[in-house]
Amino acid sequence: MSSMTKIEPLGAVRERVLATLRQEIIAGRLGPGDRLVERELAERFGVSRVPVREAIRALVAEGFVHFETPRRAVVRRLAPADVRELFELREALEVYAAGLAAARATPQDLAEVEELLDQATTATEAEDAEAITDINSRLHDRIVAMAGNSLLIASLEPVAGRLRWMTRRNQEWRQLLVEHRELYEAIASGDPERARAHALTHVRTNYRSTVRQLFGEARETGETGEGELP
Repeated sequence: MSSMTKIEPLGAVRERVLATLRQEIIAGRLGPGDRLVERELAERFGVSRVPVREAIRALVAEGFVHFETPRRAVVRRLAPADVRELFELREALEVYAAGLAAARATPQDLAEVEELLDQATTATEAEDAEAITDINSRLHDRIVAMAGNSLLIASLEPVAGRLRWMTRRNQEWRQLLVEHRELYEAIASGDPERARAHALTHVRTNYRSTVRQLFGEARETGETGEGELP
């Protein structure tokens, strides 16, 4: 009797294709303006065009992709307004989260952040951009989780991928490591005001670095009126 081939559910296929394409965009392997062709992607993944089409639509909803025409989907080219709006949201939510984390963090929470900082140090010394992005994202996720507010977590979830996509452009890795250690120390101190102040400085510094990497010095210095957060 021949063994039966296990059929992967359509939803699982879609999620696999979606996760792979999302990560390739975040990591820069698919760049702004690159086209996503259903037929080519279906052949690459060894699947039908239906889950590919659904994955592309999900990437559009998440803000990674847009349709130049009804049949032409491409990776989005980020505009200064895209960056500003996301960092405004990040400032509002992550600064608040840092204050709550300082008041609520347990010794186990702090130990987990310390471990992530150790991993970030290793990745920074190796200049491993993808690992740095992943670890730093997990570090920020951990701080938000430490705040102990499920609505806060849910508010950041829809834009987490786009934030990771943008912040990957910041290659001032050693400075990021310093800022993350300072933020950790502020949270570990148990002083919410100190934690919020460090989080605010970190978000605004990261914003300027990201704008500089994406658009150059003119944008970063605010010559267009779009280079600074309010």
